Amino acid sequence: MEEISKTEIANWFKNLQDNICYSLEKLDGQSSFKEDKWDRPEGGGGRSRVLKDGKLIEKGGVNFSAVSGPTPDKILKALNLPQADFFATGVSIVLHPQNPWVPIIHMNVRYFEMSNGVWWFGGGIDLTPHYVISEKARNFHQHLKTTCDKHSPEFYKKFKQWADEYFFVKHRNETRGIGGIFFDRINDNDGRSKADQWRFVQDVAETFIPAYKDAVQDLKNRKWSQEDKIWQKIRRGRYVEFNLVHDKGTKFGLDTNGRTESILMSLPPEANWEYDHQPANDLQRETLSLLKRGIDWINT
Repeated sequence: MEEISKTEIANWFKNLQDNICYSLEKLDGQSSFKEDKWDRPEGGGGRSRVLKDGKLIEKGGVNFSAVSGPTPDKILKALNLPQADFFATGVSIVLHPQNPWVPIIHMNVRYFEMSNGVWWFGGGIDLTPHYVISEKARNFHQHLKTTCDKHSPEFYKKFKQWADEYFFVKHRNETRGIGGIFFDRINDNDGRSKADQWRFVQDVAETFIPAYKDAVQDLKNRKWSQEDKIWQKIRRGRYVEFNLVHDKGTKFGLDTNGRTESILMSLPPEANWEYDHQPANDLQRETLSLLKRGIDWINT
C-alpha cells in the first residue's frame, strides 16, 4: 500500500477547513469568515479564519496550519524525543456562541512527523455548555461513539476517559465541560496501520458539523436573560483558565514560535472573573454538579 504523505494529509486538512467554514456560515446565516494567511519564519504557515458578530456565533475560528523546521528544545524535552526536524499540520476550531444556552465547541485534528521517521495523529472533539442539558449531552456523546465504533469497540470508552482527564481544570476541581473524545500520539504501535489511523481521524473530523448542528438545534433561538449572560461570561472565564494554564496545544504553538493571534483565537470575546461567584439558580447549581469526570452521558 502506498504510504500516506504529509502533503496529502495537509491538503485534506485544507479542504476540511473550507468545508467546515462553508457549513458554519450557512448555519450562522449572518456573518462570514475573514481569512488571514500567515508565514512562519522557520518554515510553513497557515490560514486563520475568524467569524465575528454572527447571529449564532459571537466569535469563532477555524484555523489550518502546516509548519516545519528544527524541533525546539522545549518540545524535544517535553515529548522525550531525539533531535530531528519536525512537520506538523492540522485544523483547530473553537466557537463561542451569542446565546448562553448554546454551548462552546472545540475540535482539533492534527498530524505530526519527524525527519527520523517518528509520526503520530492526535485530536478530538469536546463540548462546553454554559448550561448542561442531559439530553443534549447524551446526543453529542452518541455522535462520537457512533464514529468511534466504526473503527474499534474500545475507542469511545478509551478516548472519552482520556478527554475527561485532559479537559480537567485542576485548580477548580471541575471539568471544562461535558468532555467528548481526546487522543494523542496514536500511531502503529497498537497494531493499526497509518492508513487505519488516518481514516479514523478523518471520520472524527467529519463528525464535527453533524454533532454541532444537533447541539445547537432548539437552543440557538431560545430566549435568554441578563442573568444568563452573566453566567455565560463566568463560564467563559473558566474556559480561558484551562486554555492558558493547562492546554498542551496552546503551549506547543507558543513554544514552536507559532502565530500568537492564531493560537489565542480560542479565547472568547468577553469573559468575567467575579470574586467568589456563586450560582444564581438551580440550573446553574446543577450544571456545576455535573462538571466531573466519569459520567456515562449516553446512559444517564
